[in-house]
Amino acid sequence: MISDLLKPSTHFQAFSEIISLLTRHRQLTWEMTKREISERYAGQVFGLFWTIGHPMILMGIYVFIFAYVFKMRIGGTRELPLDYTTYLLSGLIPWLSFQDAMSKSTTVIVNNANIVKQVVFPIEILPVKGVISSFITQSISTLILMGYVGFSYQSLHLTYLLIPLLFFLQTLGMIGVSYILSSIGVYFRDLKDLVQVFCVVGIYLMPIFYLPDQVPRVFRPLLYLNPFTYLSWCYQDIFYFGRFEHLYAWMVFPTLCFGIFVIGYRLFRKLKPGFGNIL
Repeated sequence: MISDLLKPSTHFQAFSEIISLLTRHRQLTWEMTKREISERYAGQVFGLFWTIGHPMILMGIYVFIFAYVFKMRIGGTRELPLDYTTYLLSGLIPWLSFQDAMSKSTTVIVNNANIVKQVVFPIEILPVKGVISSFITQSISTLILMGYVGFSYQSLHLTYLLIPLLFFLQTLGMIGVSYILSSIGVYFRDLKDLVQVFCVVGIYLMPIFYLPDQVPRVFRPLLYLNPFTYLSWCYQDIFYFGRFEHLYAWMVFPTLCFGIFVIGYRLFRKLKPGFGNIL
């Protein structure tokens, strides 16, 4: 399997396979995504409001604590052009989406055991529907951030044109991670708890609430070892800096996304035959 991953043809094959599968089952994927969103909040008074309500409340709390309680102040210079709220949200929004997809993927196969046991059902779409539902929330949050920046500064950076590209790359990465976690989660049920702990701790291991220069030099290499750091840096370049402040991140992040996509899809297909026996 490792030798196959080193072949460029393997990458193209995996990419074409999943695109072909999702294209054939696009209607089913979309219907299951809508069903997941509606069932998640079924019977609640505010219903689908919580799809954006949860992340909005979390973002509001983080902004209040760090911008007003801890009084973090940046901006007004060429190096740091916009305010702290924009800096925080530009990295926080994609991370909230990513961690939501990871949390759901750990149990998506187990929770759909009856469907998985149906031979004709394309179970590859189960992790994907969780990614799509998470991305819907991120898209709405991104529009709100764009509105905030546009209202506050009466202009938007040209780098905003790169948002579709970054969304595409992030989608590949999220699908790849979801395939890995969903397939391993069938065999190792404790994975969901480990991922929940990581999601709580992980947000502090990225330069979202703080600037990289504020990290003690001895711990700074940890930022570069964390793959999610490059996710936040790319989004900060688009929304906050308006330039390629972290050019290396734009080389590392696409490589990571394509690589994890291939590895995740291959691992899922390799472990898939044993799902029925375990469940």
